[in-house]
Amino acid sequence: MDHGTHHLGTTHDHAAPADGHAHGATWATAMKATLHCLTGCAIGEILGMVIGTALMWGNVPTMALAIALAFVFGYSFTLFAVVRAGVSLKAAVKVALAADTVSIAVMELVDNGIIALTPGAMDAHLSDGLFWYALLGGFAVAFAVTTPVNKWMIGRGKGHAVVHAHH
Repeated sequence: MDHGTHHLGTTHDHAAPADGHAHGATWATAMKATLHCLTGCAIGEILGMVIGTALMWGNVPTMALAIALAFVFGYSFTLFAVVRAGVSLKAAVKVALAADTVSIAVMELVDNGIIALTPGAMDAHLSDGLFWYALLGGFAVAFAVTTPVNKWMIGRGKGHAVVHAHH
């Protein structure tokens, strides 16, 4: 198959703006996909931070748990939606991995980078405003950075475009 040929032999010009007509890569679609990802990531990350902090773990194990749970919850949101749409569990896992891996990875890298670079945030406790400001600020920056990444991926038939094929 020719690199510029897709979908039953129709040809697309790769120099054309990625307005998303073929794959729905509008800013609204990208924001929705990013918000979906952020919701799962936030639940997992907050849960991991709360557990690690409550158990008085160090920064590294707490952050590792938070990141692991962000991936688990991020994938699970897509996984459950795709299974609910009638896709087998095995196929749904492949869809979730294809749809969310880059989005979650970018989000976690940015969010945790913000937390790590915010003076005092890594040593803040759950009752400290700094803990929550750094965490929520990190989510906001991660959303702003990840949305264009998702728009680019959806415009190329990747990321959350894979999920839309199953709805």
